[in-house]
Amino acid sequence: MKLEICVDDIAGLTAAVAGGADRIELCSCLALGGLTPSIGLMELAAQVPVPVYAMIRPRGGNFIFSPQEVDQMKREIDAVRNTNLAGVVLGANSHNHELDDKLLNTLINHASGLGATLHRVIDLTPDMEAATETAIDLGFERILSSGGALKAIDGLANLRLMHTIAGGRLSVMPGSGINAQTAPTILEAADFTELHAGCGTAIPADQTLLEFGFSHVGDKTTDVNILSNIKEIINRGEHSQAHS
Repeated sequence: MKLEICVDDIAGLTAAVAGGADRIELCSCLALGGLTPSIGLMELAAQVPVPVYAMIRPRGGNFIFSPQEVDQMKREIDAVRNTNLAGVVLGANSHNHELDDKLLNTLINHASGLGATLHRVIDLTPDMEAATETAIDLGFERILSSGGALKAIDGLANLRLMHTIAGGRLSVMPGSGINAQTAPTILEAADFTELHAGCGTAIPADQTLLEFGFSHVGDKTTDVNILSNIKEIINRGEHSQAHS
């Protein structure tokens, strides 16, 4: 069982490695669900001893991208390759929220040689079964999903179904709201091989920074203790399976 941690700054990257993350999802601006990280952060992330996948998302908001934005995304994929990171995290859809398989195919081909995760854009799709098959056909290694719910614990039925449909052709990785309280239930729901968590804890708000618009209420930082607790739950589950 692998634990992937999403981070959006160097402190988070350091904490994730210290806490035992098996893989890093590298972003900027997790408050918007994650945007493409800076090249400087990519270069530093390339030095850590675990695989790092960079988010490729040029802005917040919807997942319908203009030709200029697609050009930008291709350049961001090139930056991931040039900094020797392990892979990319991609997603795009159309106005009806179905996956934009043409654009995703273009991006996957541009990312040839890199690993590829389909992000939670799949949680917006009207037919998650069909979207899972599309992701498999496109060649994604894994799908990050909350099962179409806001939190993975509430989307377990869909996550189980997607996992069954995938049949080992790719990994369905539950994410959103993963913590020490929810992880055991999610791990018991199916034989998932990966979990995705943020492990963030709130940073005390500085009123002056808030007033100037330099900060938001609810800003978080990666908490190595939360991460270690989830890792311990995973290890305990694997130990009990080995002896059952």
